[in-house]
Amino acid sequence: MTEKAAERAYAYTKDRIIRGHLAGGERLSEGQICAELAISRTPVHEAFLRLESERLITLSSRQGATVNPVPVSEAADVLEMRGILERTAAVRVADRRRDAAEIDAALREPLERQRSAMTERDVDAFVEADCDFHAAVVGLAGNPLATHFFGLLRDRQLRLAYLVLTSSDVMLAESFADHQDLADRLRTHDAPGYDAILARHLARHQGLL
Repeated sequence: MTEKAAERAYAYTKDRIIRGHLAGGERLSEGQICAELAISRTPVHEAFLRLESERLITLSSRQGATVNPVPVSEAADVLEMRGILERTAAVRVADRRRDAAEIDAALREPLERQRSAMTERDVDAFVEADCDFHAAVVGLAGNPLATHFFGLLRDRQLRLAYLVLTSSDVMLAESFADHQDLADRLRTHDAPGYDAILARHLARHQGLL
């Protein structure tokens, strides 16, 4: 029972940090989470230890927990690794001449979710679809290790995306347009074209952090 409560506290608090509901520098107490979830302090403490190990919070005996802001260096590192994995995937898709219909099938769903999210002004749904689009590109390369490593970046990618894509409606439109262009380049096996658009896409994100 305690284990399930700890997992619940962990998932709840982590989700709030990733979505920006708990901002960098904000103080957070175990008692606060206990009250919000109606659970005891022990599982919340276990959850906080786990979040600290993931460098999402810093624990102090005097101040409790503090949400760690996204360091500029970490943001650059995440975008760099994401770019390397995705560019490599695009080259592999082009070299293997993946069928255009298979590419469409993999990318259609996240693109449709993004379009719908823009219409409904649902930033949360847009951000999730954004990350799923790029994960689908990496998945099309058929490299299980690349897919695994890309998945390890997902939480940090989501947090960055929430920071960037909540800045304006214009940013959502620009991001969606980039995704449509990226899908077109992948479909036609244009790896250099994909690389150029991705570089612009990631540079825009970096510039807003």
